[in-house]
Amino acid sequence: MTQTTLKPAQSIPVFRAVDFRVVNGANLGDPISFAAELDLDDTYELSKTARQYRLSVLNDDSGAFSVAGDTTLGRHGATLHLDACLTMMSGTGQTTEILILVEVDDGGNVTDVYVLPLAALIPRMGYALVGIDRENAHQKFAEVACVSFSRDTHITMASGEQRRIEDLRVGDMVLTRDDGPQQVRWIGQSTVRAVGEFAPIRIKAGALHNENDLFVSPDHRLFIYQRSDALGAGRSELLVRARYLVNGDSVVQQDGGFIDYFQLLFDHHQIIYAEGIAAETLLVDTRTRAALPKDLREALADLLSGHGDRAHKDLEVSEALLNHPDAASILKRASTR
Repeated sequence: MTQTTLKPAQSIPVFRAVDFRVVNGANLGDPISFAAELDLDDTYELSKTARQYRLSVLNDDSGAFSVAGDTTLGRHGATLHLDACLTMMSGTGQTTEILILVEVDDGGNVTDVYVLPLAALIPRMGYALVGIDRENAHQKFAEVACVSFSRDTHITMASGEQRRIEDLRVGDMVLTRDDGPQQVRWIGQSTVRAVGEFAPIRIKAGALHNENDLFVSPDHRLFIYQRSDALGAGRSELLVRARYLVNGDSVVQQDGGFIDYFQLLFDHHQIIYAEGIAAETLLVDTRTRAALPKDLREALADLLSGHGDRAHKDLEVSEALLNHPDAASILKRASTR
């Protein structure tokens, strides 16, 4: 019997569909739903009392999604379908993309629908549905899950040189924490609006012993070695998501404008050094695979089938353990004592 492997849970901020309803159009009064039930040009509004929930999502080797146990919404174990990517246009002419996730029961009946906005939705503002895309929803979801560095980030090379990430080339040798010098297999690049789930986390110079500011995607995991177990994690080596370190001072989420993101792929999931901070590289699994170009997925099929984070899978720290006013300062002190 083939054993199904569950990947680490991904926590995403969603609204319930009942809080995003049609205020003008064919489906007047109805909440947003899956693609087959939608009509273009319907105008939606987010309720002024709507709140975002953290939906915890698991996926297995087949790419199937389910609700994880530590979720604040949904039924643990229920199947989730990533249905579509919708393009909404506000009255000011600005477009916003949202992903629709559908929860079903054991009989395949819809029990709930969730909205994952890729940019902020403003309550009581009208959003006209102008696009329904069922083909590229998984690619959009993958882009959210991919860990990325911003342009101008200095990467430590095998020689010790500090090179800007935009100057790296496939085949360059980069210093990794666990496996020494390793060759870059692929470099991805995208320019996105720096809003919502794509707004970068800025770790200001000195916050974690970094000489320069470091900008990374919100779910990018940083490697911290604690000399003293300040968080009570029970271990000295930790992987911490950048979004959990935001404190409004030395670590902030910088919203607005556009940002150039870069992804680095190695033969295995690695910890490298960016602005002196140990940080992970792209982990290819069923969540992120769709973000890679099709020809690359085919060319590196054998490599990617074994890509994983076995060396790091037990190091991640939960959000609850980082629930401090200034977790970044705690970790900085713990890493030097």
